[in-house]
Amino acid sequence: MTHYGTLRTWALLLKLVGAVLIISAIIGTIVAAVDAEGVARTLATLLIGIPLSVFLATLPIALAQMMTAIADMGDAMRGE
Repeated sequence: MTHYGTLRTWALLLKLVGAVLIISAIIGTIVAAVDAEGVARTLATLLIGIPLSVFLATLPIALAQMMTAIADMGDAMRGE
């Protein structure tokens, strides 16, 4: 039995939010690229915008992994 159920629940919620944010970031950047005028602005939006927006969208997933690791360490330290 774990005493870190709440932490694991928040981690799962953050992973789901992160997945939605990644999909939204990709779709939003593609829409912005379609709306951009000129080939250079479209390429800049695709080559800079997608990696940057996806990187920022993955921050909740990184936070969720940290929370899961803390819960795992807490369970390991209890000595059950």
